[in-house]
Amino acid sequence: MLTVKILGSGCANCKKLEAVAREAATSAGVEAEFIKVTDMKAIMAYDLLSTPGLVVNEKLVSSGRIPTQAEVRQWMGA
Repeated sequence: MLTVKILGSGCANCKKLEAVAREAATSAGVEAEFIKVTDMKAIMAYDLLSTPGLVVNEKLVSSGRIPTQAEVRQWMGA
């Protein structure tokens, strides 16, 4: 099972990113655990320049934008 982390304060873009990531996992049939990370110290540990950020299995794959579902599926290995 993949671990997917949404990094951000809980803003509208963070919520949109989570929705895109969940839809991508569901449409690809990928089992994933979704974790929201809102603590700034924890977020900065990922060397994130701007939120929202997306982390798949502890690897930062996106920051400062909302990726497409196709991009997220690719990062999930689907």
